[in-house]
Amino acid sequence: MKELLILKEPLNTISKPQDIFNKIKGFKIDYSQENFIVFFLNSKNKVIKSEVIFKGGLNSCLVDAKTIFRKALKNNSNALIVAHNHPSNDLKPSDEDLTIFEKLKDIGELLQLKVLDSLIFNKKEFYCLNK
Repeated sequence: MKELLILKEPLNTISKPQDIFNKIKGFKIDYSQENFIVFFLNSKNKVIKSEVIFKGGLNSCLVDAKTIFRKALKNNSNALIVAHNHPSNDLKPSDEDLTIFEKLKDIGELLQLKVLDSLIFNKKEFYCLNK
């Protein structure tokens, strides 16, 4: 699968969801479709790499856990944070959003790779699934 967008940036520690949202603002994405972003973190919660891994349509995006964890292992990640936008601007998580987040956390636990959070965002605000 061809990488859609890679953002290379200095390492910054992530200590709260707002830190991730601030980084998301640096991505040039099309808010009329879903974009699924993964932030790969080291053991000090510093961003190693972040990228849009999947793009979808108006109200859905296919998320392949194998691709996410293959990239995480390849980048020597200790943890991940995932985020995606809702083109409707409604930040309420869907049942699918909740299922994917739980699935990713379960797989991460098996691989000893923490999935710290999942954010749903629009241009101005965000919602955290890990409360």
